[in-house]
Amino acid sequence: MKSFYLGLSMLMVCFVSCKKEVKTETEPVTVADSVKTEEPIAETPLDSATQMKLWTAYATPGNAHKMMADETGTWNCEMTFWEEPNGKPSKAASTANIKMILGGRYQEAIYNGTMMGQPFEGKSTLAYNNASKEFTTTFIDNMGTGMMVAVGKYDETTKSMNLKGEMVSPLNGKKTPYREVYTFIDANTRKMEMYDTKNGEEYKSMEITMTRK
Repeated sequence: MKSFYLGLSMLMVCFVSCKKEVKTETEPVTVADSVKTEEPIAETPLDSATQMKLWTAYATPGNAHKMMADETGTWNCEMTFWEEPNGKPSKAASTANIKMILGGRYQEAIYNGTMMGQPFEGKSTLAYNNASKEFTTTFIDNMGTGMMVAVGKYDETTKSMNLKGEMVSPLNGKKTPYREVYTFIDANTRKMEMYDTKNGEEYKSMEITMTRK
């Protein structure tokens, strides 16, 4: 009986192998059949004069850079923090020294103050990209080792920038989204609001009222 089942098993193996061989011979698979490629779209070449004109426009500060330059000076910053939604706020204060750098193309702000009983130092840069028509902000400080980067546009109706980015939480090493709203209250007052995400819900985590000295 065992011999019968053994013979039957060998017969089945041979049958399957034969089918595979026949299938391989009758249905060859080629690279062309499995990979479909699209024809590249050719870009219209630009003459050197047009290229130079576009690069010059890209590198020339405009109205957005003038708006950034209007903030040159020293600002007092009253800071409020919330660690969680509807949590108890904590306060801090700092001073921001703002100036334009690299020929008026970028704004740099240096922050100094005290936070959680420790000396606080921070540095931000703000850029307006003439090509993308977007603002980009970066921020680093002595309270961590990461860089925050956010991108967004200015809304003339609300007189504010709405910038979005991601930050890595030191608690779990995961990226979480954040949003920053920077509002021009008047010539000598600014307000910056930051919104973090916790348990899938956005909440205000920081507010800074800036008053020009």
